[in-house]
Amino acid sequence: MRFPQLVLLLLISPSFAGVQDTGFEKVLSAIRASIDPDRAMKTMREVYASDRYFTFPHFIETAGYLKARMVAAGLKNVEIVAAPADGATQSGYWTPPLAWDIKSGRLEIIGTDIPSQDRVLADYQKVPTSIGMWSGPTPREGITAEVVELRKADLANIESRNLRGKLVLTDENPANWKWLLVKAGALGAINAFTENPTLKDGRQWINAWGDDGWAYTKRSTPLLSFSITPHQAALVRSLLAKGPVNVRATVDSRYYEGTYPYVTGIIPGTGPEEVLTLGHTSEQGAEDNATGVAATLEALETLNRLISNGTLPRPKRSIRVLSMGEMYGSMHYVQHNPERIKQTVAAMCVDTPAAAYELAGTEYTFYMNPHVAKDFTDAFILKVADAYLSKVGRPWHVKEFTTGTDTYMAEPMVGVPTVWGYSGSGVETHHNSEDTPDRVDPRSLRDITTVDAAFLYFIANAGEADALWLAGLSESRGYREILKAADLQNTREQIDYALDRESQAVLSVLRLVGGQDRPRLRARLEPAISRLREFAKSQYPRATSPDRFTAVNQEAAKMIVVRKRFGTLPLDDLPHDQWEGQPSGAWAATPTLALYWCDGKRNLAEVERLTKLELGETNFDFVRYFRFLQKHHYVDIVEKDLR
Repeated sequence: MRFPQLVLLLLISPSFAGVQDTGFEKVLSAIRASIDPDRAMKTMREVYASDRYFTFPHFIETAGYLKARMVAAGLKNVEIVAAPADGATQSGYWTPPLAWDIKSGRLEIIGTDIPSQDRVLADYQKVPTSIGMWSGPTPREGITAEVVELRKADLANIESRNLRGKLVLTDENPANWKWLLVKAGALGAINAFTENPTLKDGRQWINAWGDDGWAYTKRSTPLLSFSITPHQAALVRSLLAKGPVNVRATVDSRYYEGTYPYVTGIIPGTGPEEVLTLGHTSEQGAEDNATGVAATLEALETLNRLISNGTLPRPKRSIRVLSMGEMYGSMHYVQHNPERIKQTVAAMCVDTPAAAYELAGTEYTFYMNPHVAKDFTDAFILKVADAYLSKVGRPWHVKEFTTGTDTYMAEPMVGVPTVWGYSGSGVETHHNSEDTPDRVDPRSLRDITTVDAAFLYFIANAGEADALWLAGLSESRGYREILKAADLQNTREQIDYALDRESQAVLSVLRLVGGQDRPRLRARLEPAISRLREFAKSQYPRATSPDRFTAVNQEAAKMIVVRKRFGTLPLDDLPHDQWEGQPSGAWAATPTLALYWCDGKRNLAEVERLTKLELGETNFDFVRYFRFLQKHHYVDIVEKDLR
């Protein structure tokens, strides 16, 4: 940052203009002194103990445990919701999985002279991740099959390979191209892919086995799915180098129409609004995500105790915890609680948050809202992180919105600004059998619980004075974001874009006051908006590069995209061979963020411009993608006459 800009920033920052802390430090101090990391660790271990088997009966067991814990913690209106796991009933455009259970699964090399202890490649009862989730069954006596190796380069010509009735060994995640295995008539896959090859005895968890997406739905094909270790993969490849390799597979599994349960409860507030924290169950790992479930529950248990003993006043808004299957649970919750969602003013997602202090790469990262939903919660979570983590000596980071978890709730059709606290695991154990409780650090679990609880309570109890303070935080961050646009992009359009987004963040505090008080608060916020506007203008001389996104695609300018349902578009209800090369909107950033900018009023050319201002230049064909969505009835398009 250049010195003149730094001086200007200090002169006009709200912290130098009489905006005072309204009690946040007191709230943070009370919470910090009351968190019980040992209790949170116990919760984490109990969730892990059942969820590590990743079957639907175990998910029901986890839900029962969490309901009992919430009741014991004094939460109110605790309930288990039995969302359908029928492979058909959609929430948004996400199709839930069929329920799945497994009693046993085993894969064994036959017909060679290798030692007996090396013959067994997979045994679910010893290591659950030996079997991929939603693996199909075999006849009771098992099935014998030849193993064929398939590398990434072979995928383009998979039709030319003789895979019918064979098990495919692959170092690519087979869930990403299961549909090709189905077309080729393969019996299933033996996964040798791993996100961390140094975990020689770890097995990657294959948690997706649908033909056209994540979940196994009614249209999916019951192929076998195994996962082996890097040591075992090397052994199998050495045997393949000498000649054919045969294995015997025995899997006792079943698909059925069941339930995908989630649990929720509240600390009642004095008014109708709520704040929300959510962590996902139904994962095999301790870090991902038994820690997130434990942290959110400990946050509410601590707050409830502080409220009950009078240390903290009962908040204006209720504080809700939601423990659910990632995406599928939260999508069902959003769809079936529209009035409650309208009253939910903010949320924090806690996903993979408690790695060891001593390892590099375990610092906390806080992910922001998408730009279309720029909000005061962005600046506030960074304030909470700085105020707490600096005291315990933990570094932390901030990153822009990313897809991949339940933070989609910030999108305009849901309208709940949602930030995400995440910690890397140091030793990469994501979706690996090595993600075990002994790798969880109670200090990290304490830290994320404290941050979550402070974030929730302060917003839950925020009134007009607090709203002004939060607006001041957003104004301060706004200057930095405008400077960043000037420094990094060097274009006037990017400065104006940053001004528009940061102004929205300041004004977002209006929802913290009642409708009758909003005009008065809006008037009090106007000086901050004016200061941001003047600051942006002061940066124009530095915008020496030409604007990049002014060219208008005339076809896009005639198209106004009208969304039909909330959330992203995973395409899991469309056969893969009809995708026309388009990406699944489940995780891909560009189509997801473009969809969020579609409000039924902007034309697609403006949506494209805003998406590029948010993400940067891209070769993504917006017109082709949205015409594809229109063709398959995911969106409507109103044709605009430009004459």
